[in-house]
Amino acid sequence: MNHLLKISNFIGGKSVEPLSGKYLDNYEPAIGQVYSLIPDSDANDVQLAVDAALKAFPSWSAMSNDDRSEWLIKIAQGIEDRLDEFAEAESRDNGKPVSLAKSVDIPRAVSNFRFFAHALTHFSSESHFMQGIGINYTLRQPIGIAGCISPWNLPLYLLTWKIAPALAAGNTVVAKPSEVTPFTAYLLGKLCEDIQLPQGVLNFVHGTGPQVGEPICIHPEIKAISFTGGTATGRRIASVAAPMFKKLSLELGGKNPNIIFADCNYAEMLATTVRSSFSNQGQICLCGSRIFVERPIYEKFKADFVAKVSALKVGDPANENTKTGAVVSESHMQKVLSYIQLAQDEGGKVLAGGQRIYPEGRCKDGWFIEPTIIEGLSHDCRTNQEEIFGPVVTIMPFDTEEEVLSYANSTIYGLATTVWTENLTRAHRVAERLESGIVWVNCWLLRDLRTPFGGVKNSGVGREGGMEALHFFTEAKNVCIKYQ
Repeated sequence: MNHLLKISNFIGGKSVEPLSGKYLDNYEPAIGQVYSLIPDSDANDVQLAVDAALKAFPSWSAMSNDDRSEWLIKIAQGIEDRLDEFAEAESRDNGKPVSLAKSVDIPRAVSNFRFFAHALTHFSSESHFMQGIGINYTLRQPIGIAGCISPWNLPLYLLTWKIAPALAAGNTVVAKPSEVTPFTAYLLGKLCEDIQLPQGVLNFVHGTGPQVGEPICIHPEIKAISFTGGTATGRRIASVAAPMFKKLSLELGGKNPNIIFADCNYAEMLATTVRSSFSNQGQICLCGSRIFVERPIYEKFKADFVAKVSALKVGDPANENTKTGAVVSESHMQKVLSYIQLAQDEGGKVLAGGQRIYPEGRCKDGWFIEPTIIEGLSHDCRTNQEEIFGPVVTIMPFDTEEEVLSYANSTIYGLATTVWTENLTRAHRVAERLESGIVWVNCWLLRDLRTPFGGVKNSGVGREGGMEALHFFTEAKNVCIKYQ
């Protein structure tokens, strides 16, 4: 084991080992083998990070917006300068193609820091004039220490989505990256050390949810929790953090519908639907896993979709031609395969994929699943109601707008929906009636960072993105001055 890379925590501006000296195995999904060791940290390491964050808070929060902005731009530039290193690390941790990490994940992490670096210099306060009496204005001040807990599917992108606005608003941060994909956070800590970010401003504590995540959530000095992950974990976080009156932003699961009307731009819809179904092996909370197609074009769509998905190259993430890499872990692979079997038990027919595959060469023992399309299921069966979070989609026809809206809104989730139609009136009408925090019309994953982001129902509470994120990481104080 001595030859393995040993990842460290980043606390107080430097790399530190876990106080217990214990480590966890970190697997490379594409080869199914351990390639590094992760700190098996606990509440003592969290306390060390909190102490560092508390010490750093007075000077960081008092720093001018322009100066904090410059630090965020330095971080963004550092990631951009090391794009290849970050992309290869993300692929190795996550199993996604290097080309995807290089073209999407890492550039979006850079954009997160750059956006909030500029947004904080335009951060304004509201004022209300009471004619002849006085004036009210709102101060927005940092809350203190923010706790940021990120998932494994987009490890750097979603981590920076949280820490960038928290830092911009003047808070210090104690963050827990996913223990499944820790490598990019480790590199980000090394980068912050290299550029000499003030000590204690940003801290990473690696480890499991019970050992690190829970101590972060219940620590009395951590005033806000921003979490992205599963609904069950979000429920647990709410149960322990809400009684402490912490601010909570929970971005949770999804079972997203993709609604395709017959009048769509067919070629653009088909190409985008392949991407929105299977990008990152379907391991994106925004992927459309339930595809509803208006009956007049259903058979054509089915034939074309199956042909395009069957042609996707599955294999070594390091290969530039690879479109679908490995799923993140062996246990997750078994979960996804169990849902494919469940779908067949429920009467579904596998039109494409459905099997584990074994690529030749170095990836022969990796955790790969063919992109899978299933037909013939009812809208309310378990396969269509429960989050699978893998390269599996279902397709079914519909006849009327009312019918498809009932299908789309039938789950406990409400994160994102994609609608394909050239009818502008229908697009507005359907978007209004969808129980979804995000509605994309004739596109997918088109994001403007100025807009709020989040779900409804069991897909979460709170909003991230834009000024909403800066507001989340601040406390509003009203000042009322009466004229003398």
